[in-house]
Amino acid sequence: MSNSTHEPVPDIRKTALFKAPIQKVWEAVATSEGIAAWFMPNSFEPKLGFEFSLQSPYGTSLCRVEELDPPNRLVFTWGDEWIVSFNLVEREGQTEFTLTHSGWGETEDVIAQTGQKHGEVRNRMDQGWEQIVQERLRKHVEG
Repeated sequence: MSNSTHEPVPDIRKTALFKAPIQKVWEAVATSEGIAAWFMPNSFEPKLGFEFSLQSPYGTSLCRVEELDPPNRLVFTWGDEWIVSFNLVEREGQTEFTLTHSGWGETEDVIAQTGQKHGEVRNRMDQGWEQIVQERLRKHVEG
């Protein structure tokens, strides 16, 4: 394995199978109230091109809806660099949910908003997304 600091940071991808109908999962991931219940306070509206904010631990992040295909796909920018996508597939009354968090740049690049390196932040967020998807979102849609 090379020690180069110019390695692209891999996307974060989390997939879960929820015991919930696709419409219920869609409402959890594509409405302001739903997103606030398992993720962060926000001003989201399900409209293509809509600009909204997420209230993250680092402060307010500006976001924009880039793709909207109910109830299967939502893509939004998060801050200046990141892209987050939610993909939902119906599986016999259950819902396969895949979250992808991309736009990481290279390992040693510094994220303006946090002043930390992409590689460090990505590893922390990888663990965070795991808990958010597998525990918080699961509890919200299955509970």
